[in-house]
Amino acid sequence: MLKSIITGAVMLVATTAPTLAADIHVYGPGGPLPAMKEAAAAFEKSSGNTVIVTAGPTPQWIGKAKDNADLIFSGSETMMSDFVKAMDGQIKDADVVPLYVRPSAILVRPGNPEKITGLADLFKPGHKVLVVNGAGQNGLWEDMAGRTGDIEKVKALRANIKTFAANSAEAKKAWTEDKSFDAWIIWNIWQVANPKLADVVEVEPDYRIYRDTGIVLTERGGKNADAKAFSQFLQGPEAKAIFAKAGWTTPSK
Repeated sequence: MLKSIITGAVMLVATTAPTLAADIHVYGPGGPLPAMKEAAAAFEKSSGNTVIVTAGPTPQWIGKAKDNADLIFSGSETMMSDFVKAMDGQIKDADVVPLYVRPSAILVRPGNPEKITGLADLFKPGHKVLVVNGAGQNGLWEDMAGRTGDIEKVKALRANIKTFAANSAEAKKAWTEDKSFDAWIIWNIWQVANPKLADVVEVEPDYRIYRDTGIVLTERGGKNADAKAFSQFLQGPEAKAIFAKAGWTTPSK
């Protein structure tokens, strides 16, 4: 009799004990990280789930992502296509959701001592320009200079580019350590996240390029109701406001 009572009590505890939610593992590049981390914190507050966001140059996290990623975010469509290949079938092109875009911009030294007003100024001789050619910015400077179909502008800008960084983190290091750079072509969001590092100069509409951040659930994440809820949250109004504050261009509707 006593054994039956104990067994029944154990079964009752097992069936009524709350199920602990598993952590949601999210991976991606450093550019969207400030907005993504703030969005993750907001989701944690409203849902009670824990979202672990890991970001930076791809080689630093891709191995771990293959083991436990629920969601991947990107810094451009070309980057997302690279992630699809790198994740060995765990994410699919058809499942990618583009979220928000941001414009290319010119970062200059605080106070803009060279009085740079736009990309046209960087076609003039004498400037020392830093660009990123990789990590979602492949060919960005070329797309900007070549938008009007004038090869002379591409030649002029190339002549002023002194460093082609492999990623934004490498470019930030170069900008910080080498004060001789007077212009850095990158996304506007980097200045929003680092306001003391540089001032921002808007690129003229004729030369401005936009690229997006997108998200995709992994095969594992697609089976996780909490990860799916976070994916939906990132597409909703609260996350939209967070990304807009960080410099991203969000849909008006």
